[in-house]
Amino acid sequence: MGIFLLELLQEKVPSVLASPAQLGVEATIISLVQWLKLLLETIGAVIIGTGVIIAGYYLFRRLLPPEDVNYNRIRLILARYLALALEFQLGADILSTAIAPSWDQIGKLGAIAIIRTALNYFLSKEMKEEREATSQAGLKELPENK
Repeated sequence: MGIFLLELLQEKVPSVLASPAQLGVEATIISLVQWLKLLLETIGAVIIGTGVIIAGYYLFRRLLPPEDVNYNRIRLILARYLALALEFQLGADILSTAIAPSWDQIGKLGAIAIIRTALNYFLSKEMKEEREATSQAGLKELPENK
């Protein structure tokens, strides 16, 4: 009786007993995660590009006319953008582990995540130390640092 009922259910309601792969749900989720990962990577790249342009603007502005340039404040501006971009890149890496098909890829992504997290930690630490040194010296901050 139980086998007959199971066969009847499979014939009449195949979508209820179908696997996610058969329904295309798994492929749809993987595709959405890949698009989200691409979006996060793009946002990170745009943030880095923006930071380079802004820091470059302040650098050239300080060089013309030539004066005693404090590069540390300009480095702080760029460092803030890099730290933010690293957060987005790390988010993209975490999404990659959700759809990684092998342990090898998960290991590589884990190593990348550790490296990016360490970079972000030391960048944040350097920014904090530089901010403290700048405020103790009484130097005027650039507009982006306020």
